[in-house]
Amino acid sequence: VVPVGDAKSWSADPFGAEIVEGRLFGRGAVDMKSAVACFAAAVSRLLAERGRNFKGSISLLITNDEEGISINGTKKVLAWMAGRGEKVDASLVGEPTNARQLGDMAKIGRRGNLNAYLTVFGAQGHTAYPHLADNPIPRAAQMLAAITSEEIDKGNAHFQPTILQVTSVDVGNPALNVIPAKVDVKMNSRFNTLQTPETLERWLRTRFDAVGGKYDLRIEANGDAFLTPPGALSELVQSVVHQVLGRKPELTTTGGTSDARFIKDFCPVIEFGLVGQTMHKVDENTPVAEIVKLADIYKAILDGYFPE
Repeated sequence: VVPVGDAKSWSADPFGAEIVEGRLFGRGAVDMKSAVACFAAAVSRLLAERGRNFKGSISLLITNDEEGISINGTKKVLAWMAGRGEKVDASLVGEPTNARQLGDMAKIGRRGNLNAYLTVFGAQGHTAYPHLADNPIPRAAQMLAAITSEEIDKGNAHFQPTILQVTSVDVGNPALNVIPAKVDVKMNSRFNTLQTPETLERWLRTRFDAVGGKYDLRIEANGDAFLTPPGALSELVQSVVHQVLGRKPELTTTGGTSDARFIKDFCPVIEFGLVGQTMHKVDENTPVAEIVKLADIYKAILDGYFPE
């Protein structure tokens, strides 16, 4: 899970799993310890009712580094399984997919995540003698204006338009009478299936080159955009959620990334979990009644996937 922040700001112990007025409080209550518990409960109930009387197998893949650099856990377990000749037919991820109420969204894909680091170079000097220096700030401003004044694309049937946000601009200059030698800029992009890290880098460089001057651009990709096209798995999840809750979840690709980006290379994958309004926040919490409903949904998905 992510850090708790200031534990003193919480109204309950962030690792105490306290229930207050019908709501479970704690870090990971929403994202996504409760979903893991619901997975375990659903499988336990299926085995209690049917024993091994179903065709197939069920595995729970529980990782501890999904919120970090994600170099272990899901990625390595999948590679290990593939090395053993294990074939995965379908996967359900318990991310908190719902925006407002339980059952409003399921994720069938995710946007890619890319960080870009730009350094615009100049020559340091005294502000009284600008002709003896080269101020990189105006060029950096022109570059940022160029990349923020137009859309990268318009999106497609399953994805929103690609977005690029400037998250940091720093010249490291505490003096008012010194022209800085460089400007460091950090950017983050969430991109759809129309783009790749390579196309985004070309898009950026084309606009930076048009401004001119010396610069350095470094790209750090943390996952490509992906889509599991609507099909039998998503239809099953939508049908079950409608059966349990009376509403049919929209199939979306919004939000951040998840470990589903690794799973999609092995099998169809869909994500469905709790409402994500308090995830990563102080006092992360969720109604206990919705945890119970989520376990019911997971159990019904298993029943539908392994019919008697």
